[in-house]
Amino acid sequence: MAVDRDHVLRSAAALLTRKATATMDEVARAAGISRATLHRQFAGRDTLVRALEVLGIQECETALDAARLDEGPASEAVRRLVREIEPAAGLLAFLVTENQLFEGDAQHEGWSRLDARIAALFRRGQESGEFRIDLTPAWLTEALYGLIGSGAWAVMDGRVAAKDFQFMIVELLLGGALRRVEP
Repeated sequence: MAVDRDHVLRSAAALLTRKATATMDEVARAAGISRATLHRQFAGRDTLVRALEVLGIQECETALDAARLDEGPASEAVRRLVREIEPAAGLLAFLVTENQLFEGDAQHEGWSRLDARIAALFRRGQESGEFRIDLTPAWLTEALYGLIGSGAWAVMDGRVAAKDFQFMIVELLLGGALRRVEP
């Protein structure tokens, strides 16, 4: 019987977003396959995490495309982005805390593409006068990742209702990023 690699990755992502320290045995059980079958697909945890990284970057890039970041006011594009990225938020939360992905020269270039696209959105908002100019686009990008990750964990833990995910992230981020007119 052929193993559905996508099913294995999505099962692993679902488990690891809830339990980042899950063993390969637990990942195999979650995917409904044996440890040996999992090992044939992914030689070890590092290989599995790297494959999840590729999946996560793909899902985030798809969300960025769907959010149409270059259309309309930047604040509305941020709202669309959070809405579109929500299904991948748990995987993103896992990935941004997985230190091995950000060490050394082997960092996946997909992270740089994501960073550049999101930073460009914040820069556009600054240039249009929507967003504060004293916060760098890089900082706003990192803050967005942090809020998405924190929101995903809070929803998974049951501390925040899933229906509030988008509202809470966008309102906190934009409430802090919006430029205030001085009296």
